[in-house]
Amino acid sequence: MHLVVKRIALIAHDGRKHELLELVEQCLGYVRWERLVATAGTGKLVREHYSLDVELVGPGQLGGDLQIGALVAAGDAKLVVFLHDPLGAGPHEPRLESLLKVCDVHRVPLATNLATALLCVQALAEQRRPALTAV
Repeated sequence: MHLVVKRIALIAHDGRKHELLELVEQCLGYVRWERLVATAGTGKLVREHYSLDVELVGPGQLGGDLQIGALVAAGDAKLVVFLHDPLGAGPHEPRLESLLKVCDVHRVPLATNLATALLCVQALAEQRRPALTAV
């Protein structure tokens, strides 16, 4: 039987990259053991700051977020973090809607702000801890 290790996908608009770095820093003990995939600019930033192994897809503006959507559709993602700029509506809005739809259809959590991302990563970390047994 082939075991698929699902990825955590990371995307952040330029105005939110500092929040993504904050997320990784706060959850470093957990994410260092996860398979990470990110859009090019975001992934390179995470690599530089934390020396983590991050699989890169294309830049967001060239469809990298759609490549991550394809990973979700293929069953290869367990969480998508897309820290977008809610006040900077622009040409990326239809792509965000597509990513939201594919995550909903495939029941993959999609965090669009730092608070939700922290909760999602912490929940994944809790699932990974071994269950305590009663004595």
